[in-house]
Amino acid sequence: MSGIKSSVNLLRVAVRSQIVSKAALSHKPAKHHISAGEQAIALTVFFITILGPSGYVLAHLEDYKHHS
Repeated sequence: MSGIKSSVNLLRVAVRSQIVSKAALSHKPAKHHISAGEQAIALTVFFITILGPSGYVLAHLEDYKHHS
């Protein structure tokens, strides 16, 4: 019985040490207002940055297959 208690205590300590505290979120309004145009530009740059290289690789996939 004491072996089970010690193993449960070890598991409890292991789980307790892995608990991550919540981020400090605030419910205040934004400090700087971002216009719709700025949001559109930011999203466009973000999507081009992420999807551009993968689109290039997919477009040239046949070239990569025949290269070797």
